[in-house]
Amino acid sequence: MTQHCGLVAVIGAPNAGKSTLVNALVGQKVAIVSAKAQTTRARLLGIALEGETQIILADTPGLFEPKRRLDRAMVNAVWEGAAEADAILLVVDGRKKKLGYLESILKSLEGRSERKILVLNKVDETAKEPMLASAQELAGEGQFDEVFFVSALTGDGVGELKTRLAALMPEGPWHYPEDQVSDASERLLACEITREQLYRQLHDELPYDSTVRPESYTVRGDGSVEIHQQIVIAKDSQKGIVLGKGGSKLKAIGEAARKELSTLLGVKVHLFLHVKVDERWGDDKEIYEELGLEWVR
Repeated sequence: MTQHCGLVAVIGAPNAGKSTLVNALVGQKVAIVSAKAQTTRARLLGIALEGETQIILADTPGLFEPKRRLDRAMVNAVWEGAAEADAILLVVDGRKKKLGYLESILKSLEGRSERKILVLNKVDETAKEPMLASAQELAGEGQFDEVFFVSALTGDGVGELKTRLAALMPEGPWHYPEDQVSDASERLLACEITREQLYRQLHDELPYDSTVRPESYTVRGDGSVEIHQQIVIAKDSQKGIVLGKGGSKLKAIGEAARKELSTLLGVKVHLFLHVKVDERWGDDKEIYEELGLEWVR
């Protein structure tokens, strides 16, 4: 059988469900999911298999108006992800009736030669008629080659989308081994899992200005993994929020992250977290390199 392999850039506004869709297409978790907008920072690649076809999915950060250096780096990563793609998926939250917020994204897609596919997500949470109206409005200009209705959360329609993407991939050898599901290093993935728990457990209490950095990742003699990470926050006043009473919140975050990492890695994990305050972490070139982002002036 002839192998096929290609790249699909997954783009869209924050909170459209891009990471959930990438995870659903891959068949397991490779990107972190949060109700907090702009959760994805690094351009993580998910790797999905369909028969003899390998579909490389660039899970790009959500497109938004960049205000800070980190924002600019994230938006740059989106368009880098789309530059070499064999197809571009625009994921849209199907629950939203007003679509004006997509104007700049649609403008950026004009004249691009890649096959463009519109994916209306969250069909499980909205009526069919408004979604059809949105599809008609967005696809009416002839901007998109195809439209799919899916629920990344329940898996509804994801199989059909995956089959179609596989059919679009060009002939060529696979770029990754059969059992690899992401190009993210285990160190980075471990940080992403901890960051997801930060968002999940602190909700709106913790501002977006936080990150998780790897300090060390060691395989012990018994096969278990020892991981040390640093939770970096911008203000001293946020320290108490992350720590919680008597360190209870930090302990809960670490415990949840450790459990998920043990499942993902298939080995026992020893996770050690500590909190550091750094008002200027958003200007630290080293952090950008860890995230796989370009340091933009």
